Amino acid sequence: MSSDSPYQFEVRVSTQFLDEQSDKEKGPYVFAYTIEIENVGTATAQLVSRHWIITDAYKIVQEIRGDGVVGEQPTLKPGQMFQYTSGCPLPTPVGTMKGDYTFVGEGGEQFQVDVPEFMLSMPRVLH
Repeated sequence: MSSDSPYQFEVRVSTQFLDEQSDKEKGPYVFAYTIEIENVGTATAQLVSRHWIITDAYKIVQEIRGDGVVGEQPTLKPGQMFQYTSGCPLPTPVGTMKGDYTFVGEGGEQFQVDVPEFMLSMPRVLH
């Protein structure tokens, strides 16, 4: 998306290891991620689908595609923000996620907003 486009979005991610939902001996290791999507452009657009690439420590890749996020397809006006939390189980204590969202703009045009790669990592466990 060029910088002169009216469609500009910022994506921020935070992650958390879910100790109580994970089996720290043999997996799965469960993580929560919270994503904040902010419309920093000048035009309204609707998030219609998501695409994730999840890679575990064994370099095994899962691709996930689906409609919207957490059952919603939010429409964001300029200056609006949408935040949601979802989860990801991994067979390893470390992995990464990256992907993109497909939006539809006011004029019906589709465009992608990238989600930069982020780390999912179990905190160090003291023995």
